[in-house]
Amino acid sequence: MIFIGLRTVGYQVPDVGKAKEWYSKTLGIEPYFDEPFYVGFNVGGYELGLQPSTDSFGACGSTAYWGVSNADDAFSRLIEAGATPADPVSDVGEGIRVGAVLDPFGNRLGIIENPHFDPSTAK
Repeated sequence: MIFIGLRTVGYQVPDVGKAKEWYSKTLGIEPYFDEPFYVGFNVGGYELGLQPSTDSFGACGSTAYWGVSNADDAFSRLIEAGATPADPVSDVGEGIRVGAVLDPFGNRLGIIENPHFDPSTAK
């Protein structure tokens, strides 16, 4: 197997300072690594990284889905924090609910409520 599990999701941002402030407030935690070239947050054992970019950034590319206990509450909290709705929360089968927003810097943040996910299986 090539992949052994999610480790880091990097988001390209035009202003690392503003992005750090927004993510700190939204996540309710401070970064564990904070340098001008990279800011890293430990989110449940996984890394959310902010990388400065003056090139292309934002809602292009793939979507990483971050686990949440309640998709509706998480979606609302992200919108209240300044994100823009992208995909409303919807049931995709077997009790799994997903949605997505765009952060204030244009990055796509996916959320997933998955009652079948067992964190003890993550390596």
